[in-house]
Amino acid sequence: METMKIVRYIGITALCFVLNGCSDFIDNAPDDELTLEMVFNDKTRTEDWLANVYSGIPDPIWGFVRDIGWETAGDDMTPSQRWLQWWGGTLLNYKVGNWFTDSGWNGSYWVLSQNIRSAYIFIHNAHANPLQNVTEADIEMMKNECRFLIAYYYWLMTECYGAVPYFDDLVDVNAPQDELMKGQMAFDDMVDILDKQLLDLSTKLPAAWEEAFFGRATSIACLAVRARMLLFAASPLVNGNDWYQGFKNYDGKERFNSTYDATKWSRAAKACKELIDAAHAAGHKLYYEYNDDGSIDPFMSCYNLQLKKTSEGNKEILFARPDCSYGELEAHSTPRGCGGNGGLGITQSLVDAFFMENGLSPILGYNADGSPIINETSGYTEKGFSTEPEIRKTKWDPCRKSPDVRPGQITMANTYNMYSNREPRFYLTVLFNGAWFWSENRTVRFMNNEWDGGPTHDAPQNGYLNRKKVSLESIPRDGKRPYRPGILYRLGEAYLNYAEALNESSPGDPDILKYLNLIRERAGVPEYGTGTDNNGFQRIHCTNDQETVRELIRKERRVELCCEGIRYSDIRRWKLGEQFLNTDEYGMNFQGTSYSDDASDSQSFFVRSVVLKRVYQKKQYWFPIHQTEIDKDPTLVQAPFWNE
Repeated sequence: METMKIVRYIGITALCFVLNGCSDFIDNAPDDELTLEMVFNDKTRTEDWLANVYSGIPDPIWGFVRDIGWETAGDDMTPSQRWLQWWGGTLLNYKVGNWFTDSGWNGSYWVLSQNIRSAYIFIHNAHANPLQNVTEADIEMMKNECRFLIAYYYWLMTECYGAVPYFDDLVDVNAPQDELMKGQMAFDDMVDILDKQLLDLSTKLPAAWEEAFFGRATSIACLAVRARMLLFAASPLVNGNDWYQGFKNYDGKERFNSTYDATKWSRAAKACKELIDAAHAAGHKLYYEYNDDGSIDPFMSCYNLQLKKTSEGNKEILFARPDCSYGELEAHSTPRGCGGNGGLGITQSLVDAFFMENGLSPILGYNADGSPIINETSGYTEKGFSTEPEIRKTKWDPCRKSPDVRPGQITMANTYNMYSNREPRFYLTVLFNGAWFWSENRTVRFMNNEWDGGPTHDAPQNGYLNRKKVSLESIPRDGKRPYRPGILYRLGEAYLNYAEALNESSPGDPDILKYLNLIRERAGVPEYGTGTDNNGFQRIHCTNDQETVRELIRKERRVELCCEGIRYSDIRRWKLGEQFLNTDEYGMNFQGTSYSDDASDSQSFFVRSVVLKRVYQKKQYWFPIHQTEIDKDPTLVQAPFWNE
């Protein structure tokens, strides 16, 4: 099929009028402007139209941080607080409870309704074009792609707002008001509709495309969206939550079913397993790299998982956006003294969440004053500094060109002990003070008034920069940044989704630890159970009761899926916003000028310090519909508690 060689996220100017809501533009266009007939009689313009339908897919690398703000809203990443004052558009205001129904948001998902309408226009008007080698089969495939995108966008909107109006076809802009304004659909009803559509499309779309078509909808993408959706729908926020009892849409129907339904977990588990089985059959698998002796190299495996394309052997990707702003992510993840903008931080709570090298959690919780409850059996300490570089069995070489560098060296001597003996994913995610930055041939210096520190906004105000999805092959000062895909769904998440849904629906099922342990095996940390695991580690004993395993799964999700746009949705659906988000946000002492951990010295950098006082209220579990939309459509009912 001769069609788009890659999904293009640009389109011709005339089409943008339609995408921006002027659906009657083409009908009234002058003779020198495009008409629908002209568009769909031309192969290139037809493909451009489809590309514009695809353009609503969120950018999961930079968009989730800046414009959409899922990482900002969660507790994994925290951008410079001056972004709020200078550039706006982020959700920093959301973090401190300074958000209203008329607050502007660059990443509002409400605009996806425009992409949905554009998809319906395509379905109604696209046709075969034998003279330009566009067959009926080509057109039917592209229409099915549009149907997938309609379902996907409706789910993104529903997950964000709780309920949105649903249109199953194109509506004439001149139709009666009751056809144009029909109010929102109840949450469970929307899920049921989208479930059926995604399952049906999974039988009509291909399981894979040639690499030249990377990013186009597949049957696997259908099942991936469906599985994540059903997991959300089974979770405490919308399954048995009495908060919303009596809260109704315009049609008088309750927006959320407040009666707990255990079968929703079974339904989610079944969907997750169907996804896994179909993905395996299509050749998808966890991404691995190996040491010379044949053992798994967890550092390189988890590192290149985020950087490699499918054509480079990364079969873990289930759905991705090929065009993404990885350059912006790298620029803001690079210290200011190393040619970057240096303001994209990692939170202290995420630092604390990573396991030790022995697979144990270093921090068990926090005292009322915010101080950590240290797991004494883990070997973790926050006192002192290392005397030797840390050496691991890996080909990952973040310390390249450092003095007397040794194979497998991942840290320098004099590393703060908080960052010593941690699991591989920690080092791949967190750039900490004293880490080696090879392109500058020096260590990172985040102290105040040093190369990479404050008081400028281009410095990590909590003492850490992001390292996840950042390539060691980048040369910031030369603007060299290797390409990487914007991964939206991957098999590792599917394994954890399945383990969670199965633990809730069938506690004790052996598949729960099987799939949880597959993630830990690849990450190079001891598995749970008894005996010796496949990496030669002594497995960590754990009781098999539901609550214990639930916590193990949640901890694993936090570190495996961190900074991938998932954490905030997890916190919401678990109904744990008050626990994780209505609290002080900690980091190291941004004002510190001394490379010291002496808590009695106000100039010591390595001292836990409050960076931001977060506020999270019950209403924030759903984003408010912007007031301008409410004003235009009297059938819209605002999200719960936003009008109180």
